[in-house]
Amino acid sequence: MKLSGRRESSNVEDRRGGGLSNVSTGKKGGCLSIIVLIIGYLIYAKTGNSTLLEFAQNQGNITQTEEVSTGGQANYSKEEQELASFSKKILASTEDVWTKVFDNSNLTYHCPKMVLFKDGVNTGCGSATSATGPFYCSADQAVYLDLSFFTLMKRQLGADGDFAYAYVIAHEVGHHVEYETGLLQKLHQQMNQCRTEAEANKISVRIELLADFYAGVWGYYENKTFKSLEDGDLQEAINCAHQIGDDYLQKSARGTVNAKEFTHGTSAQRMKWLKLGLTTGDLSRANDILTCSESQL
Repeated sequence: MKLSGRRESSNVEDRRGGGLSNVSTGKKGGCLSIIVLIIGYLIYAKTGNSTLLEFAQNQGNITQTEEVSTGGQANYSKEEQELASFSKKILASTEDVWTKVFDNSNLTYHCPKMVLFKDGVNTGCGSATSATGPFYCSADQAVYLDLSFFTLMKRQLGADGDFAYAYVIAHEVGHHVEYETGLLQKLHQQMNQCRTEAEANKISVRIELLADFYAGVWGYYENKTFKSLEDGDLQEAINCAHQIGDDYLQKSARGTVNAKEFTHGTSAQRMKWLKLGLTTGDLSRANDILTCSESQL
């Protein structure tokens, strides 16, 4: 991506360098991670430890704590500094794109906050470690990101490239777009009313595919406005979507696939809806994800 000279978002809270103390808030909210399931599968495949995998498959509302910085500084490598700047520029781009999209519909877009952390963090949706991967917390309308995840993407998932990294951030911001429109709250309520985990997982898949689609829509308008995409960028994002499909991950981790456990969608589904957003920018197609049959997903 060509991002030279682009602004960095000011809606960023950097918690990487400070000590932390915890204060209970009692707030509740949903945590939505693009990769939480991935790490669970990888750990399960290598060690047989299913703790994180079970957590990923049973995400829900929990009692929360608040993180308070107690100060402290850290020295960052040139690579980490560049990744931090890159992430702030991508967040700024999502702010520009979604503010304009909402404004065109006579709506107001409230920008999410991005929290950069290292190793672990406490949020409005509970505690998380770096193994959780990037995630969106609806309780505090924030995207949480440990920059070391991009190294994991490259080394363990085979998903590399700046636009692949941008897709990860844009996906989590896509959940915020869902929140802003009220869809996320509605779908979470439907999940809570499901009688079985398999039924709730089906709704979860649509939530995730919608975030993929919104990430694609962002990419469409980002390129239309700034002409920032270069040769290979689209393929980077689509390859990333393939590598994080539920079926691909299950097959890689344990050799079998169980569709009832899908929470994010298959590789084909994730690539389909991301690509549709990237190539059309047609927001009206979002409704297709919510209303189409299972076979059409």
